[in-house]
Amino acid sequence: MNGNHIYLRQLELKDAGSLLDLKLRNRHFFQPFEPIRDESHFTLEGQENDIAYGLEAMQNDQSYIFGIFVKETDEIVGRLALTGIARGFFQNVFLGYYIDQQYNGRGFATAAVSLGLEFAFTELGLHRVEAGVIPKNLPSIRVLEKAGFRHEGLAKAYLKINGKWEDHNIFAITAE
Repeated sequence: MNGNHIYLRQLELKDAGSLLDLKLRNRHFFQPFEPIRDESHFTLEGQENDIAYGLEAMQNDQSYIFGIFVKETDEIVGRLALTGIARGFFQNVFLGYYIDQQYNGRGFATAAVSLGLEFAFTELGLHRVEAGVIPKNLPSIRVLEKAGFRHEGLAKAYLKINGKWEDHNIFAITAE
């Protein structure tokens, strides 16, 4: 999936080293918005395990995990995940993403989210994409708004982030 400056590609085991470098470079930057992870997550084996789990989940139509790459250099600068796919009457998926701190503010996250939406609606035939964002994460809220998401409400104590149960603004977009 291609945008102007980035492309999304399914993560593969060969990406584990680059993904680990990205996570280590941004560990302190990402931490206020992520769960506290075991140190094994920040190893090559930990990244290989996460990618392998994602590939298995894709085979089962449960999740699709993509690297966000810069077209010009093929450098991985982020990750976009479509997880928790529900079929049947719901046809819903949850969206999550992150971008390397040095690439923030360049429109890469918005472009990646737009490509992810296109995949969810066109390739997967889903009806609804949902995302939760901590209220203080204003840049991420702007990304979702620019991509066409609507604010649907506040979920109290929604996810345990950085060791604390955090409220999340819930955003969604439907195929129509």
